[in-house]
Amino acid sequence: MSDTTIVHLLRHGEVHNPQGVLYGRLPGYRLSEDGARMAKAAAEWFAERDVTALFSSPMQRALETAAPLAAAFELPVTVDDRLIEAGNHFEGLTFGVGAGSLRRPEHWRHLYNPFRPSWGEPYREIAERMKSAVIRAREAARGHEAVCVSHQLPIWTLRCFAEKKRLWHHPGRRECGLASITTLTFEDNRLVEVAYADPCSGMGKGTGVAGA
Repeated sequence: MSDTTIVHLLRHGEVHNPQGVLYGRLPGYRLSEDGARMAKAAAEWFAERDVTALFSSPMQRALETAAPLAAAFELPVTVDDRLIEAGNHFEGLTFGVGAGSLRRPEHWRHLYNPFRPSWGEPYREIAERMKSAVIRAREAARGHEAVCVSHQLPIWTLRCFAEKKRLWHHPGRRECGLASITTLTFEDNRLVEVAYADPCSGMGKGTGVAGA
């Protein structure tokens, strides 16, 4: 008989970011009040699930999203650096024309190749590190379910990789809302299903910043 193991990729909740910057891996970005409510709502979505392992990105917003799950299931949160947000040249800046960083010519050289992408961590590297993090979670929860709290771009890149789709994409077309859940179901080590749930749709104001 085969083991069915489920790994859920939970995106963190809304972040307090009044300046609207691309905060990326910068420290100190916490959940907003709505984000904290999203984290609790996500934990409630998992209430009847068989979660036996919990992993998180080291970023504050991810750890705060993992906290209600840790309390509900009485599980420790294992930090896995492979779940971290993608690296990005524009970290700490606003992105766009007008007052954004695109009006400054010194940044233009980072935009020559959207397929890699040239402005940040390569998609292939993101997919590989996320895959290895999921394998770790799958082994830790063999026959049960694991949750990995991560970020929009890494989760979406892994989903594209798992579904054998191209990795480069338009950021506005990602199906990975705040506190959403992308679920990978395995029979033994074979991926058999990818599913998506958005229990917090409509909650929060949104930051207007893609990614994170």
